[in-house]
Amino acid sequence: MKKTKVLVIVGPTAVGKTALSIELAKEFSGEIISGDSLQVYKKLDIGTAKVTEEEAEGIPHYLIDVKEPNENYSAYEFKTSAEEKIAEITSRSGLPIVAGGTGMYIQSLLFDFQLGSNEEDTEARLTREKWEEFASTEGKESLWNHLNKIDPLAAKSIHMNNEKRVIRGIEVFEKTGTSILNQQGIDFKDLSQSQYDVKLIGLETDRPVLYDRINQRVDMMMEQGLLEEARYVYELGEVQAMQGIGYKEFFPFFRGDLEMSSCVELVKQHSRQYAKRQLTWFKNRMSVEWYDMIKEPSIKEDIIKDVTKWLEE
Repeated sequence: MKKTKVLVIVGPTAVGKTALSIELAKEFSGEIISGDSLQVYKKLDIGTAKVTEEEAEGIPHYLIDVKEPNENYSAYEFKTSAEEKIAEITSRSGLPIVAGGTGMYIQSLLFDFQLGSNEEDTEARLTREKWEEFASTEGKESLWNHLNKIDPLAAKSIHMNNEKRVIRGIEVFEKTGTSILNQQGIDFKDLSQSQYDVKLIGLETDRPVLYDRINQRVDMMMEQGLLEEARYVYELGEVQAMQGIGYKEFFPFFRGDLEMSSCVELVKQHSRQYAKRQLTWFKNRMSVEWYDMIKEPSIKEDIIKDVTKWLEE
């Protein structure tokens, strides 16, 4: 059976994924699915670098603004929603383009492995309740430390504040003896094992250039009103969205514990560190064709030729 073609654009923050996805969508009758874990939240626009209406240039975008800021969101929800959108876009002869930097989400979509659904057996429910109780008594850090002890691979990619995901990682390891990131012997570097016919493009650039772009982006976000957005998240309390870089760094300022300038520097520092982790994740775990469009903008023509050739295959 012929697989559905899906174009995927990955890479670190501030490298130009949004702009390229829109260019390619215009070129190939594409529609864009966000592969970002925070752009799903309504009202969180600046800190998540959400595409603006002007930037979108009329290109349809999906899985943006689909959740309230106090709701949780999982890789399973992303996978099921994105699969539906891919089928819809393909049915009208469009090209599905997934653009984003959340590696686990991209991986869960491309490869058909189990993330856990709403259908629960008794054993799974009891296991989850056990670890939820552990978290409430011992704390999120102790819960994450347990995952790190049994499955450091998963722990490295799951933030300790994401209690639901940490528990899911423990569940999978206890049940299967293997990491949630490496189920069923799937080789994630072998795109032929994907449930789709995938063209996987990655954007990168020299580290100093990338870091400078990140610093400039944070300054621009501050001018656009990032502080007010961060205060909104702070006032929501303990929610999954507070994990986002650009929000939690300002919490000490709101509590009166830190100067705002220091918080801004923390946002820049954490954003740079995150970009480094994103690059490492994609380079170690998936077969990506890498391009540096910042150093060599004309390489976009090569990307268009490569995508054209792939579509004709």
